[in-house]
Amino acid sequence: MNTTTTQLVELDVTGMTCASCAARIEKKLNKLDGVEATVNYATEKAAVRYADHVSTDELVSTIEATGYGATVPAPAPTEDTDGDGEPAETESDRHVRELGRRLLVSAVSAVPVIAMAMIPVLQFGGWQWISLMLAWPVLTWAAWPFHRAAWLNLRHGSTTMDTLISLGAGTAFVWSLYALIFGTAGQIGMRHPFEFTLSRGDQLGNIYLEAAVGIVTFILAGRYIEARSKRSAGAALRALLELGAKDVALLRDGREQRVPINELTVGDQFVVRPGEKIATDGVVVSGHSAVDNSTVTGESVPIEVTEGDEVVGATLNTSGRLVVRAVRVGADTQLAQITRLVTEAQQGKAQAQRLADRISGIFVPIVIALAVATAGFWLGTGSGASFAVTSAVAVLIIACPCALGLATPVALMVGTGRGAQLGIVISGPEMLEQTRTINTVLLDKTGTVTTGRMGVVSVQTAQGVDHDQLLAVAGAVESGSEHPIARAITEHAAARGELPATDGFTNSAGLGVSATMLINGDRVEVRVGRPEHVSSDDTSSNGALPDDLSAALNEARGRGETPIVVGWDNVVRGIVVVADQVKESAADAVADLKSLGLHPVLLTGDHETAARTVAAAVGIDEVIAGVLPADKAAVVRERQAAGERVAMVGDGVNDAAALASADLGVAMGSGTDAAIGASDLTLVRSDLRQVGDGIRLARATLRTIKVNLFWAFAYNVAALPLAMAGLLNPMFAGAAMAFSSVFVVLNSLRLRRFRGRHSPTAA
Repeated sequence: MNTTTTQLVELDVTGMTCASCAARIEKKLNKLDGVEATVNYATEKAAVRYADHVSTDELVSTIEATGYGATVPAPAPTEDTDGDGEPAETESDRHVRELGRRLLVSAVSAVPVIAMAMIPVLQFGGWQWISLMLAWPVLTWAAWPFHRAAWLNLRHGSTTMDTLISLGAGTAFVWSLYALIFGTAGQIGMRHPFEFTLSRGDQLGNIYLEAAVGIVTFILAGRYIEARSKRSAGAALRALLELGAKDVALLRDGREQRVPINELTVGDQFVVRPGEKIATDGVVVSGHSAVDNSTVTGESVPIEVTEGDEVVGATLNTSGRLVVRAVRVGADTQLAQITRLVTEAQQGKAQAQRLADRISGIFVPIVIALAVATAGFWLGTGSGASFAVTSAVAVLIIACPCALGLATPVALMVGTGRGAQLGIVISGPEMLEQTRTINTVLLDKTGTVTTGRMGVVSVQTAQGVDHDQLLAVAGAVESGSEHPIARAITEHAAARGELPATDGFTNSAGLGVSATMLINGDRVEVRVGRPEHVSSDDTSSNGALPDDLSAALNEARGRGETPIVVGWDNVVRGIVVVADQVKESAADAVADLKSLGLHPVLLTGDHETAARTVAAAVGIDEVIAGVLPADKAAVVRERQAAGERVAMVGDGVNDAAALASADLGVAMGSGTDAAIGASDLTLVRSDLRQVGDGIRLARATLRTIKVNLFWAFAYNVAALPLAMAGLLNPMFAGAAMAFSSVFVVLNSLRLRRFRGRHSPTAA
């Protein structure tokens, strides 16, 4: 059987100037057999999934044959400098600098041209010829990128926004040159007043150099602001990429050796001193310190770590010296996975943007046809060639669809980047639509609403027994067991004081444990476990539970908790109650979900009593208990079949199928790779309150996209008729078109100020 494997590559694309360019490249790539591509104008990248019979050289050559440049990004260098300690200049930096130079020349030349055209008192003898000399470098060198792109596209039988700019500015310039040479506009002493609208009449006495240079200058200004803003929009992702350590103090034969980070392998041990970044994900071998996780989780309070604790790469060691064993390196680290998820999300397109791309792909030819029709109409009505041509130029300029192409990708770039700073990883634009429609949230219990770790919740002693003594005795006996309940009791007891010594430890499977120790000067056997284990050797009333302890035991079981009986000298001395502890933030998180109009449901494989106890503690009214792991996805589908839009929150392997089946899957950061891989939204911190913040951020990003698209469409719809009616000066058309793109970018950048109710501000 033949099998076809696919690979994913992200190409850097150069030369794109508008959404039409991206749509054209995407169309060409998708025509290749076995290729599925998405081209993003804002990030200037093409995400291409291709079959094994296609090469990257073929992909690059296809893009180049379309009239644009493409390269496969080289691996990031260990030291991102140009050799003198300064960061190496990127292609984006060079593009911004080049735009800045052209804008400066254009602005310096355009200001006097526009001033002389607008203010009659400045129209000295021969002013129009001075305007021509000043306009010449603007319409040639400064506008060269527009002319070059228009020519390249024309050679390939297509049109883009640059076609409109080049054609509009060029037409205004050529008409003015013709009027100066062959008409009366070149006569010394000629004057004409500036008007916001166009005046009918003849024709060769008017020049529109101010419109030509104004168009180029305003659009260059818009491109320059847009380019700088796009760099700001991607700052969060670039910050993620730069978080990791550049080198590491590797331990070899007991000696430290500083080596580049790419030489570190799984199993290596390395040293982290105070103030240094932890090089990669690992486990502390020795040492004790406080680690600042804010770079990865957004949590500002340092976490104490010691031998056996896990640490995450790119976090900061604030105090003690640590020796860490690497468990994940390179692309497998948590930081790399977050970065990859954010990058993939920024490459995607929302459904609304795909519609905008299709519109912008056919918009330019339609606009050219409208411009020709406008010129023909006004010529046919006897309004004069000057009026007809200038109205057509205004149509060409005002209709440029640049804002449409920026509406989604820039908002998505800023939103996902801000989410990454706050520890909220958005998987892609499709999930934004889902957050708007969900009405039910299924919450897994263990590890999501609860900590997933057993803890001591209460201690009940028999009459005359000291509380601390009972706890110390139970902890000492349980210290010989690895059972989660035993560890919970031992850790709780050890935190309150030193545990007594024991010997003769015995484990009775399914019943409990026992050991001997000194209590009040006597060596006795202590039993800890089920009631029948503690009293099994004694059938007298002394071995039975007193009424108060029996009532406490039954109450604990009724709450779904686990009571552990402790006894010695054939007498039951007390009960230690253990339970999976509810997270401190769970109740606030549930209340927050309700405030968003969502209905929370607790979904668990635990028995009904325990589940309802947890649900009552956090404010959840509906419980679905006793669900086998394999049946969680079926519950999701049942709710969907009933007309509900379902979000699922979980963290384990057994939640992966349900997360994938849900309309919106949310994985806790402490969860398994399977759960995170199946989710739409990943919370780096295991704080359930971030579910609400993640939904708010996604909804805010979606609102921003819709506002951007509305104004981009509304702008074209409203302005085109004005231009066709001859009511819009081409210079103001150029300014308005440039502003529409800048508005979209600046509106998207507002997402950088997003503050969740519970997400900490990123460091």
